Amino acid sequence: MSPESQISAATEVANPELARLTVAAVARRLGIAPGTLRTWDRRYGLGPSDHCVGEHRKYTQEDFARLLYMHKLVVSGVSPADAAKLAVGHRPEFSPSELSSIPSVDGHLVTSLYRASQALDRVGVEQGIRAQIAKDGVAAVWVNLLVPLLCLIGEEWERTGEGIATEHMVSDVIKKVLGEHIKVSHPRNEVPVLLACIGEEMHSLAITALAASLAELGIQVQFLGARTPTDAINEVVRRCAPPAIFLWAQLPENASIEVLNSLPNVRPAPRIILGGPGWATADCHGAFVAEDLASACREIALALGL
Repeated sequence: MSPESQISAATEVANPELARLTVAAVARRLGIAPGTLRTWDRRYGLGPSDHCVGEHRKYTQEDFARLLYMHKLVVSGVSPADAAKLAVGHRPEFSPSELSSIPSVDGHLVTSLYRASQALDRVGVEQGIRAQIAKDGVAAVWVNLLVPLLCLIGEEWERTGEGIATEHMVSDVIKKVLGEHIKVSHPRNEVPVLLACIGEEMHSLAITALAASLAELGIQVQFLGARTPTDAINEVVRRCAPPAIFLWAQLPENASIEVLNSLPNVRPAPRIILGGPGWATADCHGAFVAEDLASACREIALALGL
């Protein structure tokens, strides 16, 4: 998003008379297709609530805040259906400063990769992802390319009931490519940061993207992946005393406070960072809840004194 667009959006929010946005305007601000917004409206009820006779329905400030929240969840790796369930009841105060964190999505590139995935062109998808990572880095590619691609594939499956093979193929390619970027040749931290999906959490793409993004920053990790038993987490903490611990829970049933309470006491005490919408209703006192990949990276870097 250009600085001019951010200023324009902030002005519209500050002025109630201008804080009514069309489908096209909201789509531009979120970096998604207008068709996607119409799908979210039809399927999940996340549509514009403002309506005047003789005019097209427009999004209010509160409507946009809900969509921005859903967009952040999707960017973090949550499926559109799960994100919508959380976003429908979300009523935050909207801050124009949040616009600066909205990604800039290359629609043509996403469409190109989507077509390759629909053709089950594994080589084409892999080459496309690798080329963009070489150009823009892991973090930007995850937010601006891979999450929008996964959203398109998920929406196609929800709409038609087809495409499960596509989703599995693309997810496998993403895990493979991101996994190759996790190793750090010259780490800036002597003791690795611990990353794990807790409970029965199987959704590990987002945490894999985090591991690869940290590697770009020169931060080495102990990556335990999906469905990490509590005993395994505690063993790493006792033996290694990681400076930061990141625990991912996409589903609420996996966001276990007991896991946090059972962590061994070590010195120096690690910074506990939680990620995923599963923690939304949990009592996370004493831990930092990261809203997205960028905030998780920042908090981990701060815990390391970088």
